[in-house]
Amino acid sequence: MKLARKYNRVNLVTSLIILVLSGAVYYFAIHYILTNKLDNDLKIEEEEIVASALKYDKLPLPSDFKDQKVTYSELKPGDSTERYFANTVYNNPDEKETEPGRSLVTTIRAGGKDYSVTITKSSLEAEDLIRLIFLITLGVIIVLLVTLAVINRFVLSNLWRPFYETLKQLKAFNLADKNDFTLQHTQIDEFLELDQSVISMSRRVRQDYKELKSFTDNASHEMMTPLAVINSKLDTLIQTEALSDRQGELIEDVYLAVNRLTRLNQSLLLLAKIENNLIKDEENVILDTLITQKLRQFNELLAASNIHLIQKMEPQRLYMSKYLADIMLNNLISNAIRHNKPNGEIKVLLHSGKLSVVNTGVEKALNSQRAFERFYKDASSEGTGLGLAITSQICNLYNFKLDYHYQGEQHEFSITF
Repeated sequence: MKLARKYNRVNLVTSLIILVLSGAVYYFAIHYILTNKLDNDLKIEEEEIVASALKYDKLPLPSDFKDQKVTYSELKPGDSTERYFANTVYNNPDEKETEPGRSLVTTIRAGGKDYSVTITKSSLEAEDLIRLIFLITLGVIIVLLVTLAVINRFVLSNLWRPFYETLKQLKAFNLADKNDFTLQHTQIDEFLELDQSVISMSRRVRQDYKELKSFTDNASHEMMTPLAVINSKLDTLIQTEALSDRQGELIEDVYLAVNRLTRLNQSLLLLAKIENNLIKDEENVILDTLITQKLRQFNELLAASNIHLIQKMEPQRLYMSKYLADIMLNNLISNAIRHNKPNGEIKVLLHSGKLSVVNTGVEKALNSQRAFERFYKDASSEGTGLGLAITSQICNLYNFKLDYHYQGEQHEFSITF
């Protein structure tokens, strides 16, 4: 969940709770005030009746005025009625309908007798006023919440725009590009500090990358020269007639180790170039034609191991580096041949935007989680352990999907374009 949305949700929920609680308190407070006012009116009417009874020693006549009704009931000797207020109903004679009301029941003595006096007033106007206040409060709450939502949506979106611009630049950051981060125009100190920190970090990273790249290039160049000299000297030494069989074996071991070191150096350099997207010669590659040419190059190796080749291909074009496409195919096919068994089989299938290279081999599945890691290889393998890692990096560069499956003594490497 985005920060702005999370803040809006918390802000709106908190505001809603506070406003609802405030509205409820406001409603009960108004209700209490209006009820208290009705009780005061009833007390005034009671005082008038008591004053009339004391003056004339008799009760006034029962009355039924607008919104008010007074009734008397003579009490038996010894009976008494406690004075109390109560919510009741009021029968409106003009409207001929029942309305909510408020009553005061008390006892008054007149003419030597005790009477229960009930004074009832209509509370309809008070209820209507409370209802109106409630609706106004509810309307204010809704307007306030909508206003808060609109303000949060537009004001906060504008407020957070510099942050999202910086985030966008971070996502697009590439060490191989020369584009620098741009400072966003904002008055928020935290965003300014964030931009300055990102710019400073990117400069340090670019400087470190530049130094590392320079070191790698120089180291590779310096390594290739002595390796070439060693190879040349070994070639000359092997041609010497005075070598014993033991010396020849030792020289051959050194020769193989130097060749392996050369291949390893070239593979690591290629991986670095692929990871940093330094190979830019992209073009439209006719993949089915390139596969056919590549299989033709491996005919002798296939015949030497008596490996049966099955190929089914449909036309497929890719926009990528032809050099990397050649390496990708070379790694998959040579891997299928090297790890196959005598009289085995290889299937190269290209259809529906998917390339599959299937080969027979050891009756054991590879670790699918580590198969594409650098230097991961079988104990019996004589390779550098970088072929599948290079293939994986090429696929990642062009957003291809590389998968491995094992079923029925057959190892399948597939690339979905």
